[in-house]
Amino acid sequence: MTRQTPFAPVNDQIHWPVIVIGGGQAGLSASYWLQQHSIRHLVLEKHSVGHAWRNNRWDSFCLVTPNWQCRLPGFPYDGNDPNGFMPRDAIVDYIERYAAFVKPPLLQGVTVETLQQHDSGGYELVTTEGRFTADQVVMAVNGYHVPNWPRLSERLPTSIGQLHSSDYKSPETLPAGEVLVIGTGQSGCQIAEDLHLAGRRVHLCVGRAPRAPRWYRGRDSVDWLERMGTYDVSVEEHPEPAWDLRHKANHYMTGRDGGREIDLRRFALEGMQLYGRVADIRNGTHLIFGQDLRQNLDAADDTYCRIRESIDRYIEKNNIQAPLEPEYRPVWEPEREPAELDIADTGITSVIWATGFHSDFSWVQLPVFDGAGEPVHQRGVTPTPGAYFLGLPWLHTWGSGRFASVGEDARHIVEVIASRLENASQVSPSAQGEAIQA
Repeated sequence: MTRQTPFAPVNDQIHWPVIVIGGGQAGLSASYWLQQHSIRHLVLEKHSVGHAWRNNRWDSFCLVTPNWQCRLPGFPYDGNDPNGFMPRDAIVDYIERYAAFVKPPLLQGVTVETLQQHDSGGYELVTTEGRFTADQVVMAVNGYHVPNWPRLSERLPTSIGQLHSSDYKSPETLPAGEVLVIGTGQSGCQIAEDLHLAGRRVHLCVGRAPRAPRWYRGRDSVDWLERMGTYDVSVEEHPEPAWDLRHKANHYMTGRDGGREIDLRRFALEGMQLYGRVADIRNGTHLIFGQDLRQNLDAADDTYCRIRESIDRYIEKNNIQAPLEPEYRPVWEPEREPAELDIADTGITSVIWATGFHSDFSWVQLPVFDGAGEPVHQRGVTPTPGAYFLGLPWLHTWGSGRFASVGEDARHIVEVIASRLENASQVSPSAQGEAIQA
């Protein structure tokens, strides 16, 4: 087989006790814990270590969470700016150094085309490099697989350049002219800010994503929420339904220039044009907007204020000395809701769809999904024995899909794997990886 050089020696064996699909932070964390348990395993990575961070982020991208939350297993943040926010290239370096530290038995450039149960038990993987089998398999592939392109985009004229937020790099890479950004999750807001700071005229369609304070009462709000135990609340304990948590847009703020809040109202004062969500496109260039701009701005502010209030209660309850801050007051209100915009009458030459991603588990031919095609699991453990998910949003807690807590989820799953191997070995030695023949 023609494969990229692995980090640790990998022989040509086809069967493994455990195969991990995905070599990002989730898969590498799984490999770390599997090695701690001396469990033979193989990691398959479709691209290369750090691929998504390197290739699917814009030039000025940086973490929204502070560096001290980068705590992959055995490899906490080791830089000199724990309260800062790593830029893109530093994130790639962190992941690559973690891979060098873990030294996983990793094959890069290998795509798993089909994962199914094997007739003799365990699992069979059909890949671009041949067939593998495993007693247990970990799908460490997050949930952001395919850029979400609304079908509405097909109705814009070809004279307007369109790209997804995952393909945006910098203001300089766009053609001259004004830019329409559709979507105000973390990516949409930060890209709109990136263009705004570069002096580009920006039009922004505002969605329902919430926002959060950056610094409040002397600390980063992430620091306060960590102290409050907010990030330790499991999906089962959370007052919101699991489906809502796992599909909710992330709170928008930024780590840029040392970290700050993103207030779309302030952008409006500075000349950015805000609209409600795009409801329709007529005659190719005529955009129709929902009358929900004020509602969406207010809802984002409500979340922002609730977070501040929860911090206030924590400070008061624990008699913490912290500086007071003035009550939040909106700096701008829309005088009217823009109902429509004819692109032909503006200088808009580019549209950026910051509309997120959807998952694609079509290659997973296992009975591990619900009626909506969502993975069914309890902290990554599926109803199908020996099949696991890792790195999904809110797999267990807020940090499950992040550097903050993916390692703890990986440890839990590997403990389940180790227990299954130990129990199976008491019945038959085949459970150690000898049962299924190539």
